[in-house]
Amino acid sequence: MKIFEEIESEVRSYARAFPRVFDRAQGAKIYDHEGNEYLDFLAGAGSLNYGHNHPVFKEKLLEYIQNDGITQGLDLHTRAKGEFLESFNEHILKPRNLDYIVMFTGPTGTNAVEAALKIARKKTGRENIISFTNGWHGQTLGSLSVTGNSTHRGGAGIALHGSTRIPYDGYLGDDFDTTNLLDKMLSDSSSGVDKPAAVIVETVQGEGGINAASMTWLRSLSEICKRHDVLLIIDDIQAGCGRTGTFFSFEEAGIYPDIVTLSKSLSGYGLPLAIVLMKPEIDQWSPGEHNGTFRGNNHAFVTAKAAIDHFWKDDSFAKDVQRKGRYIADRVDVIVAKYGEGNFNSHGRGMFRGINCVSGDLAGQITRRCFQKGLIIETSGADDHVVKFLCPLIITDEELEKGIDILEQAIKEVCDKADTIPEGKDFFEGDYSVSKEVSKAGH
Repeated sequence: MKIFEEIESEVRSYARAFPRVFDRAQGAKIYDHEGNEYLDFLAGAGSLNYGHNHPVFKEKLLEYIQNDGITQGLDLHTRAKGEFLESFNEHILKPRNLDYIVMFTGPTGTNAVEAALKIARKKTGRENIISFTNGWHGQTLGSLSVTGNSTHRGGAGIALHGSTRIPYDGYLGDDFDTTNLLDKMLSDSSSGVDKPAAVIVETVQGEGGINAASMTWLRSLSEICKRHDVLLIIDDIQAGCGRTGTFFSFEEAGIYPDIVTLSKSLSGYGLPLAIVLMKPEIDQWSPGEHNGTFRGNNHAFVTAKAAIDHFWKDDSFAKDVQRKGRYIADRVDVIVAKYGEGNFNSHGRGMFRGINCVSGDLAGQITRRCFQKGLIIETSGADDHVVKFLCPLIITDEELEKGIDILEQAIKEVCDKADTIPEGKDFFEGDYSVSKEVSKAGH
C-alpha cells in the first residue's frame, strides 16, 4: 500500500472504502493479492455488467491482439469498428426499430454527454438544457452543469451555466407530476425559463440514489419534448446495457429518444468505450468538429461485439436479468420491512436497486461491514445514504443469494448496535425543519 500513499493523489475514493491491493478477478468475484475472495457488487461502478474477464470476450480479444489487430484507430475505418457497428445495428437497433446514427466520442461517459449537449445546441440553435434534481451526468464542465450534486458541482471551481433544473419524478411527492410543471414553464413566456435545446434525463438515477422514473412520467416527458420542439436525451450510461432488464432502460416506456448516450458496460470487458446515438436529422457535425484522440479503442470494439453477439441475439439473457431483478426486489423488500424500524425503503428497477438507509453514516457502516464479510458494495445518493446494488448481470443464483445474505447480516448487526434509527424527512407533511429520530426503545 505504501506506493499509493506516497504518490497517488488524495482524490482517490474507492480505494479508501476498500483498502486492499486487488490482483485478479473472474465473473462476479475479485481477489486481493493475499488471495482473499470478495463478491463484487460494485462491478466497476456499473462498467462490468458481464462480470470480470468473461471467457468468451477474453478469447476474442486475445486472438485479435495475437494477430496484431489495430489498437488505436482514431476515427479510421477498421475491421473491428465495422464488425461492432454491424452487430450493434443487427442485434440492438433493428429489432427495436431504432434508426440512429452512431457517433464515437472520447472513451468515457462524460465525453458522450458533452457531445450530446453540444450537438443538441448546434441542431436547435438554443443554449438552455433542462436537467433534473439528483441527476448525475459526469465530471467535465458541460456534464457538471447538468449534474445536481453540489459537492461535485462545487469542484468545478467556476460558475456553471446553461441549465435549468426541474424536479425529477417523485421529488415533490408521489401525487405531483413534475412533467406538468415543466410543460407549464415551457408554455409560459414569463416563466423565466429559456426555451431549451434539450432535456437530459436518466430513467434510473444511479449516483442520485437509485430513483426510478415511472413509465407514465417518461412517456409524458417525451410528449412534452415533442410538443415544444425540444430534443430528448436519455443518459443510459449506467442504466443501459441490460441493467434494468432490457438493453436500453427506456424500452418499457415505449419512447424513442432523439439522442442516447452509452458507455460503462458497452464494451463488455470494462474497456473504455462511449457512443452517442442520434436520429439522422440531428447529425449535423462538420468533419472533425467534435473529436477525441481515443475515440477509436479497437480492443473495446472487439469485446463489445462479442458481448452483443453472445448475450443480445435473442431475449433469453434479458429475461434472466428480469428474473434476477425480481429476486433482488423480493429479498430487499423483506430486509427493509425487517430492519431499520420501518424507516428504510427500497427503490429502483431490474438489477438496479438500492436500499435507502436514510443516514449516510448508517449506510457507510453497513458497506464497511459487508466488506469485512467479503462483499464489495457501495453507496449513492446526495448523502451517500443508499446502499447500491451493481452486481454483474451474469452473477449466478448462488452468488446472488450469498451476497444478499451478507448484506442482510451486515444490516442486522449495524442496526442492532445503533441507539437510534433516523427517520426520513417528509417535506410535505408536518414540521420538516427538525430532523426526527425514532428511539429503538420507544418504537
